[in-house]
Amino acid sequence: MVALVVGLAVGPVHVGLGSILRSALSYVPLAHVHQPLAAVDRAVIWQIRAPRVALAGLVGGMLAVAGASYQGVFRNPLCDPYLLGVAGGAGLGATLAIVYASAAATGSNWTVPLAAFGGATAAVVATYVLGRSAGAVHTSGALVLAGVTMATFTAAVQTFVQQRHTQQLQNIYAWLLGGFSTATWREVAICAPYIAVSSLVLVLHRRVLDVLSLGDDEAASLGVDVSRARLAIVVAATLGTAAAVSVSGLIAFVGIIVPHTIRLLVSTSYRAVLPLSLLAGAGFLVLADVLARTLLSPAELPIGVVTAFCGAPFFAVVLRTARGAR
Repeated sequence: MVALVVGLAVGPVHVGLGSILRSALSYVPLAHVHQPLAAVDRAVIWQIRAPRVALAGLVGGMLAVAGASYQGVFRNPLCDPYLLGVAGGAGLGATLAIVYASAAATGSNWTVPLAAFGGATAAVVATYVLGRSAGAVHTSGALVLAGVTMATFTAAVQTFVQQRHTQQLQNIYAWLLGGFSTATWREVAICAPYIAVSSLVLVLHRRVLDVLSLGDDEAASLGVDVSRARLAIVVAATLGTAAAVSVSGLIAFVGIIVPHTIRLLVSTSYRAVLPLSLLAGAGFLVLADVLARTLLSPAELPIGVVTAFCGAPFFAVVLRTARGAR
């Protein structure tokens, strides 16, 4: 809630918190609150800042809960939401759209987001097929290795395309580093259903993830259909991540730093880690976006740079604090 308030209030146009609250209440039926903001201030808050805050919250929550889910289902603390090739596929799809479809990097049309979503989905499907062809799809190792293979392949193709079209490098890197400068309510409305459904599925599987953390054999002995549960979790996390990446670009660190912070400060049980990661990830990315648009104002930093720069020191502080608490 603090992050949402900060995201709405901070910016080159100063609007008081009380005015923002009264303005929000004026849209509530039967509230009978007079609109306190002038037309320009109202447009700044509700047409520029609010969709940006909403989109950052959705993307941050999705990346954090997906990272926590991957770490649980593959029993690997270093897993992130891009494990199975989502980042590589999305980056390749966006690159091809920018280069060959003459799509504006500012996101003025839907060519880049659609291409990124399609590329991410196709990469994960190819990863699953490759893992299954290895004859060990019931183990987590086959999928992880297939994901590394797919990420390497898509990176090679993307590099080749970039070298052939160097005039588009600035546009490509602007998308790859992520940002919400062109966020609109339309983007929020399009990605919100995917993220909501994916997050709900993952949170409902939080107890299953606790059982899977014991190992496949132990989970099966407790009545869990390991293959079906793993597939459901991976599909939900992947689709949600693909939807998030398609409207935000590639934003690093959220899926690792947020779940580990929850584990260190609250609990290692996924019954707590998943729902809290959803909330904390949303707040973390909203605050990171505030830094991205204010540190060099009127210029703007790519949000991927901010999350990468803040993530490692923040994680170090959390580790030191947790050790001191013990």
